This record gives sequence, C-alpha cells and structure tokens, in this order.
Amino acid sequence: MKFVNREAELRELDAAAKHGGLLVVFGRRRVGKTRLMRQWLQAHNGLYSQAIEAQRDLQIQQVFADLRPQLETQLVPKTWPEMLEILSLQKRRWALCLDEFPYLTAVDSSLPSQLQKWLDHALPPGCLLLVAGSSTNMMHDLFLHRAAPLYGRARKLLQVLPMDYAAFCDACGLRRSDADSFEKFACVGGIPKYWEFVEAGQDAVALAESLYFDYAPYMEQEPQRLLRDEGVIGLNALAVLEAVGRGAERPSEIASRLGTAQTNLSRLLLQLIDASILTRELPFGGSVRTTKKILYRIQDPTMRFWFRVFSPHQSRWRIYAAAEKRKLIHDHAATVFEDVCRARFPGAQRYWEGNVELDLVAPDPDDPKRLLVAEVKWRRLTAAERQNVLRQLESKWAHCSLRTRHPNVHFDVLDATILGV
Repeated sequence: MKFVNREAELRELDAAAKHGGLLVVFGRRRVGKTRLMRQWLQAHNGLYSQAIEAQRDLQIQQVFADLRPQLETQLVPKTWPEMLEILSLQKRRWALCLDEFPYLTAVDSSLPSQLQKWLDHALPPGCLLLVAGSSTNMMHDLFLHRAAPLYGRARKLLQVLPMDYAAFCDACGLRRSDADSFEKFACVGGIPKYWEFVEAGQDAVALAESLYFDYAPYMEQEPQRLLRDEGVIGLNALAVLEAVGRGAERPSEIASRLGTAQTNLSRLLLQLIDASILTRELPFGGSVRTTKKILYRIQDPTMRFWFRVFSPHQSRWRIYAAAEKRKLIHDHAATVFEDVCRARFPGAQRYWEGNVELDLVAPDPDDPKRLLVAEVKWRRLTAAERQNVLRQLESKWAHCSLRTRHPNVHFDVLDATILGV
C-alpha cells in the first residue's frame, strides 16, 4: 500500500532533525508509526531498530545487529552504556529510531536513567534519537511523569493519530462520495494496517466478513491485544467495553450491566480513557464540575464495530440474510459518520437533556456570535426530506434549555452528500 498523508508528522521530523536531541513518537499499535519513521529515515539515511521482548543481553544484541551495517566500530557492546558510547563515537551526524522502546525498559528499569545521563552529556550535537512505543500509558509514564528520569528531556512528544476518511480513500483507491467507501472505512477506521484487507470490487459486507467473521479472522483477538499493550488487564475491562458496545453509555448503566457499584468502575474507566479506547462525552456547554450527564463511547471505529456488531452477532452472522448484515454495518457506520461530521467543526459536541437529543452543537464557523445546531443523517436526503428534518430540528430546539443562552442560532442538516466535499 502506498504511503499517504502524514505531511504534518513528516514536517515535525524534519524540524527535529535540524536541531537534534530526543524526539518521542507514540500512538496505538498499527496506527502507522513504524511506516512513518521508516519512510522518513530512508530519506535521511537513518538507523532503525525494533526492540524485541527478551532478556536484556539479547535485546542489546538485537539492537546492535540492526545498526551494525551503518556503524563504524570494531566493538561489540555488552551493556547499554557501551551501546550508547558507540553511537557517541560515530563520525557522521545520524538519526536513530529505537522502536518499541517500552520493551527495553520493561526488562531493564535502569535504562531510562542511563539514557538520561547520555542525553545530558554525550549525545553528539545535531544527532537525533527517535524513541517510539505503542503503549500510550507507558510512554506517558516514561516521559511525562515528573519523577521519571527522562521527564523534560524530549524536544517534543509526537502523537501519531489514526488517519481520516480522505486518506483512507486515497490509499485504497476509493471514491470519497460513495457510501460504500465510507461503510468500509467504518469497518477499518483510521488504522492503516487494517486497510490492507480492502480489496478492489469488495463491498463493506465482504470486508467485514474477511476481517471479523471468517475462520480465525485477523480482528478476533484485537481488543485483548490492544488492552495488553496499554497495560489494562483483567476481564472487567472487556466487560465494560461489551456493555458500552451494546448500548450502556451512562456510568450507572455500565455498573448495572456488570452488577457492581458505579464507584468501583471509576479507576478502570479512567484507564480506558487514558488509553484512548473509551471517550467521555459531556453535553455541549457542560463540564465535569457542573454536570453529571456523562456518556462513554468506544472511540475507535474498529473497536466499536467489534463490541457493537461482531461480539453480539458472531454466532448468528452466517445465518443472517444479506440485507440484515448490510443493516448492521449501516447502523454502525451512522455512528462513525456522526463523529466525522463533528470533527469538521471545532468545539462540536452532542447535546442531550430529557427527551431532547441534538447530534451536533458547535460555534458557527461563519459567525462566532452564532451557534450551529445540526442534525446528522447517514443517507442522502431529498430536498423534501431535508426540509422535514430541518423542521423537526427546530422543534427540538424550541424545547431545549440551551435556547435561552443562545438566541442566535443557525440550523443545518448534514447528510451523506458531504462525503465528496
């Protein structure tokens, strides 16, 4: 698959190379960190090594074996200080990426302190060390915790995020305006590794079946792998995601499904949020301090599909008619389409109170003194349907308490026609 997008990340790497020092790259597994760094290093004659899960001596041997073809040395390091000393003695200016860095620190807890000393006193001027990892929580503990040896040593922490729908279409050769293209995107999200399963002429149902429902499918154990990477272990984490995927979005509903007190879930919910697996939603204008109206949603489209569609229906999928399979995918895609629509407007959120629910409320980009209130529909509406939805939206607003604080409002309807824009 061709390399697409990532222009902003490549600019950050170029800027870091001008100054040297330490740059930390992190993001969830399979988001494309390694491809990004290899692409950049190849253009800069850089060095690359991916750490392995093994004992310390074997890890050092692996790193040295990866780098040796591009190093000028007759020495064979036995310790990390010796490996770092070899890098210091190189005559040329270099850029080096140590990928899956948490594997190294999990085995040797002294490595961050050794690296700190080397960065402070022996890193050659202009040389760039890229340290990358998939565990968001562990990377934060290593570089953002005030007590950590490497705290404050990085010039920048670069988070590699999932890519958007436009990049997906460019990479897979699909038309953005086609609804089937978006439903495929809803099955694979912004994770480039999953895009490799998209085939020419394949519809969204066939893609979902190859990824999720076939014999020994690629995605079968993906949630467990992702949770393990983030250090979120135990059956309770999966149980929470199962509950949220099946519609329990309020904290009280999640606790009820698990048969436990709501207070018992606070720490686990926070872990899942920190790991970017769950997202916590507040109604527009609300804050954690001022409202108890909190909803939890599964953030990533693929994980949402896993717990919303795959897990509840995996045993019966093969007996479903084609129309029923398409409806399940369509309904899931509708939730992803809402996310995409809200992402188009800075500050956009849902709003709910009583029997009123608004899909999108945001400051109007055309008039900062005005509020944009929109209904989102995952289909192409006729002119008559659009007018009917608009009238219903205005009726909702008339019964909403937000109207007293925001008298200047622009109403809109967002449907599938925005995909090609």
